[in-house]
Amino acid sequence: MCCNGCIFLALQIVISLYMSFSSRGASVFPEKHWTVIDPNRAGLVTDKLELFQKFVGGRGCIIRHGNLVFTWGDQTKSSDVASAFKPLLTTLLFIAIHEDKIPSLDSKVSDFEPRLKELGKDAVITWRHLANQISGYGLTEHPGRAYSYNDFALALYYDILIGKVFASTGDEVLRTRLAEPLGFEDRNTFNAFGLRDRPGRLSLSVRDFARFGLLYLQRGKWRDKQLLPPQLIDLALSNPLPPQFPLTTGHEAAMLPNQRSIGGSRNITAVGPGYYSFNWWLNKSNALGQKLFVDAPTDTYLASGHGGQSALWIFPAWDMIVSWNDSPIDDHDKSPGNRDSKCNMAIRLLKAALKSE
Repeated sequence: MCCNGCIFLALQIVISLYMSFSSRGASVFPEKHWTVIDPNRAGLVTDKLELFQKFVGGRGCIIRHGNLVFTWGDQTKSSDVASAFKPLLTTLLFIAIHEDKIPSLDSKVSDFEPRLKELGKDAVITWRHLANQISGYGLTEHPGRAYSYNDFALALYYDILIGKVFASTGDEVLRTRLAEPLGFEDRNTFNAFGLRDRPGRLSLSVRDFARFGLLYLQRGKWRDKQLLPPQLIDLALSNPLPPQFPLTTGHEAAMLPNQRSIGGSRNITAVGPGYYSFNWWLNKSNALGQKLFVDAPTDTYLASGHGGQSALWIFPAWDMIVSWNDSPIDDHDKSPGNRDSKCNMAIRLLKAALKSE
């Protein structure tokens, strides 16, 4: 027979679990502004966060359980986020599929840009190829055969998705599909450097970028609306390139006339297989068994620009989002298996700020 004390203890455990779950803000979203709470209430140690902030530098913010718990620098300043914009671009691709503008991820890009057929192999480039940096565009490899972190392919991706699929401007697509639904507070534009200088370069404030991160943490839901099917969110966060996926040889091939780059070359880094999934970086392992970020939870994912100087970190295990820009952290590519990379050291400092739970 169960004693009254045991029943009481069981009830206490159930209540404790319920209160713990509720405090995590499973359905907490910002309104016009983020709700600000003390770090201590969110299970964080302020002194430790200050050490983290000094190491990271620049400006940034931390969201936990759906609330703003810590900030540093100018929260209103909007500036280029570099390659950290790429997961947002793929989110617009998902929205285009959700709106039936594109049949599927495996539809051919040449359906919207017929000139790709004149390049032979590039006629069969799909949207999935572009979103995973395996298109072979401007290189000798056929689509789907090799990984190449390729900013010429990214410019092709942006220009066709925005100009031909949405048949609009980047800023209008950004405004109607993300900025207004998520309630961005600050200036946001796909023309970070002006209309004529690398269109597609995204300018956001750190606190607005965190809203985009919360959309993913909540699996495509924003308040009472499902902006994206959760299966597309899950797809993006669970399909890294296989660790043994081949790298490009770097041998160049023809591109469309006057093809521009969105910033860099056709072969920027060899880091990607094992980690790269629909323009997100997942904390998985490469062919050498090296975890991307040794001290981060395995379910961590990241949008990274300029080697980590601009970053949007999502830590589902901690119910936390961290957004920063203009940081001196710049060694993302040196992080695999490396506890002493700046990226991993920042994570270790952040982890130290978590109270025992």
